Amino acid sequence: MSANPIPPMHLYSVPSEPSSEAVGQPKRERPRTAWTADQLMAAEFPEPKWAVPGILAEGVSLLAGPPKVGKSWLSLGLGLSVAAGGHAFDSVPVQGGPVLYLALEDTPRRLQTRMGKLLSGHPAPAGLTLVTECPPFPQGGTEAIAQWLERNPDARMVVIDVFAKMRGQAPQGVSAYDADYVAVGYAKRLADRYGIAVVLVHHVRKASSEDFLTEVSGTNGIAGAADATLVLKRARGQADGILHVTGRDVNEAEYALQFQEASGSWKLLEGPASDHTIGDTRAAILRHVRAHPGARPKDIAQALPGTDADTIRRTCSRMAGDGQLTKDAGGRYYPDAETRTRPAREVSQLSDCPVPPPDRHEEPGQSELDLSGLSGSRTAHPNKEVAG
Repeated sequence: MSANPIPPMHLYSVPSEPSSEAVGQPKRERPRTAWTADQLMAAEFPEPKWAVPGILAEGVSLLAGPPKVGKSWLSLGLGLSVAAGGHAFDSVPVQGGPVLYLALEDTPRRLQTRMGKLLSGHPAPAGLTLVTECPPFPQGGTEAIAQWLERNPDARMVVIDVFAKMRGQAPQGVSAYDADYVAVGYAKRLADRYGIAVVLVHHVRKASSEDFLTEVSGTNGIAGAADATLVLKRARGQADGILHVTGRDVNEAEYALQFQEASGSWKLLEGPASDHTIGDTRAAILRHVRAHPGARPKDIAQALPGTDADTIRRTCSRMAGDGQLTKDAGGRYYPDAETRTRPAREVSQLSDCPVPPPDRHEEPGQSELDLSGLSGSRTAHPNKEVAG
């Protein structure tokens, strides 16, 4: 038997001695919660801190998804990225800082295996604390996490995988909605007091819905108490998943993700999520129309010789019906209504080049060729700028 057996893995087993950097740190003041109207308007508040810019801000974020969709791989990968100060989703730069990861459904051996795959030979960050046991919030879990945060004043994120293990028993005599709201409230108080991102890994209902918020398991009290909700759903096409995001400090958005089997990591795909969740023919048509707004089916067919013209015409019509393209009265297709309704520039009858607006005047250093539109090539479409 080894002379140094692995100690019990729970939050209280993490060394409680403060680090040398934390010694002498001033005690955190209780956040102010009341102002007069003029005081509030005169106050200056720092911008929200981001664990993952644009996706995970300080506060409580629900990360929900169906079983086996890859939530744990995603959350552990984010923990490693933030703790190391690397790139989340293989492309989003993140500021490094201590991370607490409560893997309450895993064993140390399973975590070691997963991390070894995610790290792909890179050193493991010392700033990531991994815990496999912690009491529920009402039975001391809140205090245990707060103690870790006090010892790590620069912490950026706490991940709780899974939330059901930490919520504890519902208070007696309260509705299901109130019980859910109270459960998330424990994490909310920690996030607000310490200015960190707390991620609660959660499940979705079996029944799907057009509104991803209603898919979160439980009552609306869970999503209502959280600052942001992220739902990871399986997708068709090139993407393996779509991450739906909405919240108080984050813009509502959808991100196409691809699961890297070799490394176990999730990669953010470029472009709108819709580009990666449609079939190959539709994706090729959408790319062409984005590059050539106002294209007709025959133009698209010439650019895509591998697909016959009838298929292109039928697919364009279906895409317009599905809202993926817009069509004008002349049978031209556009990627969105804004492009379709943009006024066309007048074309000169002599030069076949766009004519500058009548109120445009020559500016210092601007040549006559620039003003006349003769400095570029013939324009294929009035919305396409003349090449310089």
